[in-house]
Amino acid sequence: MPDPQLARFRELLEAARRTVIFTGAGISTESGIPDFRSPGGVWSRMQPIYFQEFIGSEAKRREAWGRRFENRDGWVGAQPNRGHAAVAQLVRSGKAACVITQNVDNLHQQSGVPEERVIELHGNATYATCLNCHVRIELPQIEQEFRATGTVAPCAGCGGIIKSATISFGQKMPALHMQRADEETAHCDLFIVLGSSLSVFPAADFPLRAKRNGAGLIIVNRQPTQMDEIADLVIHAGIGDTLSTVVES
Repeated sequence: MPDPQLARFRELLEAARRTVIFTGAGISTESGIPDFRSPGGVWSRMQPIYFQEFIGSEAKRREAWGRRFENRDGWVGAQPNRGHAAVAQLVRSGKAACVITQNVDNLHQQSGVPEERVIELHGNATYATCLNCHVRIELPQIEQEFRATGTVAPCAGCGGIIKSATISFGQKMPALHMQRADEETAHCDLFIVLGSSLSVFPAADFPLRAKRNGAGLIIVNRQPTQMDEIADLVIHAGIGDTLSTVVES
């Protein structure tokens, strides 16, 4: 006898014409990446460095780069898991239009989701950019410089500050990505949340907007969220087991 929740998941997915997938830290914890906000998470062990602190203090910039190259956030070397693979299969098959993600670990791209189908709300930790001219700089180049000099020099092209391509606390959300996420949300008829507590705004507005626009809402998260009561289906279980079973069956 099939699990009735999984059967309902398949039913909603099969009936949808345009699906959007929204992922949070919970899909990547299954790859061994710690989340940030839960007890024992990254922020319980070290305080975040706010954007204005990074901009205004050379010492804070050195501290931020030191954390990155010591891998204190735990993402270096992580590999996509079954949940990422199932998401990639949904995108490649055309069933899912895109992935909107709060994660910065690049695992959706590594799992096979095309770059243009991933909308990164909080940036990407696998490379850096100049905050002024926006040139992309690869991390191995920066790490070599940092380990040799203890700092990261300004941009060679324009003199701007170099920063990991993530969105820090206090930094503006990326306008283009937010616009794309808003447009995709407006046009979907099924919105699937995977591994997000839905407590961080404005990102958490998207499932609410989808529901208000008449889309179905599925939430798969180990812990309850504040939007469980409005969802069409809520599954409190692991993402890899749940999604791979639905997609592969």
